[in-house]
Amino acid sequence: MIEIVCTNKENQRKVYPMGTSLAHIADDLQVELPYPILAAKVNNEVKSLQYEIYKSKVITFFDASHISGYAVYERSMYFLLYKAIKDIYPEQDIIIKYSIVGGKYCEFENPDFEVNETVVQNILQRMKEMVAADIPFVRKQMLTKEAIALYEEKKLLDKQRLLRHRNIFYTSVYYLEDMPNYFFGCLVPSTKYLCVFDLVKYEAGILLRMPSRHEPSKLMKMRESPKLFSIFKEHKTWNRIMEVPYVGALNDAVKQGKSTELLLIAEALQEKKITRIADEIAARNQVKMVLLSGPSSSGKTTICKRISVQLGVLGFKPVQLSLDNYFVEREFTPKDKEGNYDFEHIDAIDLDLFHEQVSDLFAGKEIKIPTYDFHFGKKVWKGNTLHLKPNSILVVEGIHCLNPLVSQSVDSELIFKVFVSALTSLAMDKHNPIHSNDNRLIRRIVRDYRYRGYSAQESLCRWNSVRKGEEKWIFPFQEEADIMFNSAILCELSILKPFAMPLLNEVMEISDDYTEAMRLKKLLSYFVEIPEKDVPHSSILREFFGGSVFSYK
Repeated sequence: MIEIVCTNKENQRKVYPMGTSLAHIADDLQVELPYPILAAKVNNEVKSLQYEIYKSKVITFFDASHISGYAVYERSMYFLLYKAIKDIYPEQDIIIKYSIVGGKYCEFENPDFEVNETVVQNILQRMKEMVAADIPFVRKQMLTKEAIALYEEKKLLDKQRLLRHRNIFYTSVYYLEDMPNYFFGCLVPSTKYLCVFDLVKYEAGILLRMPSRHEPSKLMKMRESPKLFSIFKEHKTWNRIMEVPYVGALNDAVKQGKSTELLLIAEALQEKKITRIADEIAARNQVKMVLLSGPSSSGKTTICKRISVQLGVLGFKPVQLSLDNYFVEREFTPKDKEGNYDFEHIDAIDLDLFHEQVSDLFAGKEIKIPTYDFHFGKKVWKGNTLHLKPNSILVVEGIHCLNPLVSQSVDSELIFKVFVSALTSLAMDKHNPIHSNDNRLIRRIVRDYRYRGYSAQESLCRWNSVRKGEEKWIFPFQEEADIMFNSAILCELSILKPFAMPLLNEVMEISDDYTEAMRLKKLLSYFVEIPEKDVPHSSILREFFGGSVFSYK
C-alpha cells in the first residue's frame, strides 16, 4: 500500500494499492474543479490521468485554466485535428504553425492543396464525430529505435529525425485508434474532453480556434493581427533559406559542423531587417523620435543600439534614451491583486517627468537624465546629460513605448514606432510547435542570473506576473507599430542550453516552479548544443549571456 497527499483536498492523506491510477484517485476523493480534470502534478511533475502510482506521492489535479492543463488540452487538439485530416484526406498532412489571438494557425504541408469552406467543414465534422465517440488516447512506451522505425514507416520523417538525437532507451508513442504520433507531453484521457473548439479558414490555411485559458468553457476571442502575421510569413521564408524547418534538421546541421554558417545567415537576415527599418525611418523626413517597445527579454536594448548604428550610417546622430530610467519611486509603484509590485503597469512610469524632458529636448534644451537604481527603488542623478543636434533622432526603448500615453506630448508625424519580440520559434516537428514565450523565458533566466543575481527559481516565480502585465499593457498595442522586428534566432535554444540547464537543475522538487523547470529542461534536451564562441559579438543573444560589443549599463 502507498500513501498519497492530495493538495486539492486540503492535503488529505489516503492509502491506495500500488498501481492505482490518478483517474481512480480523483474519482475516489471526489476532487472537483471549475472545469474537467485533465491531468495532475505528481511530486510537481505533470502526469496523465492514466498514470499509475507505485510510491507515496503528493498530487495536485488541474483543469484547462491551469497553464499545464491548457498545454495538455492544446496537444490533444493537435492530435484530434491531425487524425481527422488523415481520415478524410489521407494523402495530406497538417503543420501546426503559430499562435495568434484566437487560436493556432495551421497550414497543409502540400501548398497546392486547395483549402476551401467545404474542406474546413469536412474536417470539423470529423473532429466532432470523434469527440462524440469518446475515443481514448493511448500512450505506449516503445524502444526509441523502434519508435524511429515506426515513424519512418509512417513517413513521419520529421519525428524520426527528432528522435535520432534523443539519447534515451524508451520513447512515448501516442495512439488515437490506429494512428500513432509523438507529442511533447501527456494528453487528455479521451476525445470527449475536447468539447470546446472550432475550425475556420484563415489566410492560406486554417485556424484551430481554442478555448480561453481564463474561461475554458468559451472560445478565445479573435483579433486580426496583420502585422504579426506578416512576421510569420517572413519567418517561413527565413526557415526556407536556412533549410532548417524543424529541430531535427537543426541538430543534423549542428552535428555536421554547420552551426557557424547557420548563425551567420540568421544574423545577416536580422541585420538586413534592421537596415530596412533605418531606411524607412530616413524615408520619412519628419521623424525625430523612434519608439521601440517589446515584452521582457525580447532584445529591445540591442535592437535599439543596432538601429542607432544604421541611422548613423545614414548620417543621423541618434540619441538613445531608456524608459526604464523613468520608473517612479518604489513607494509609488502600483501593486497587483496579490500585493506585489506591478512593474509592468503604465503608472509605474513617471510620465510627467518623461514628457517634460522630451519637450525640453525638442525645444533645444540640454536635460539632466536620471538613472534608476532598481536595488533601492529610486532615481539617481549622476550628472548624465542629453541634448539633440539638428540631425539627431531620439531613440527611446521600453516596454510601454507603444502605449499612446507615452507619446501623447509629441506630434504623431514625428514618431516612428517599432515593436520587438521573439515572435517565432523553431518547431520540434510538424505537430509540436514551441511557444515563442519559452524563448523569452529561457533568455530571462540566463540574463537574470548573470546580471541580477536571480536564481532560476526566482525568475520562474516572477514570470507569471510578468506575462499578466504584458497581456494587459504591451501586446494590445503591438499592431500600433509601423514595423515589427522578430528578434528570435533560429538556433538560439541550442546556444542558451548550456547556460540554462545548470540553473534549472537547481530548482528544488518541493518548489511550485519545479513543474516549469522540468518542462524547460525536457525542451532543451531535444537540442544539440552550439558553443557560445560561435555567436557574433553584436548578436541579440549576447544581451543575455554576455560578451557583447555593446554596453548595457
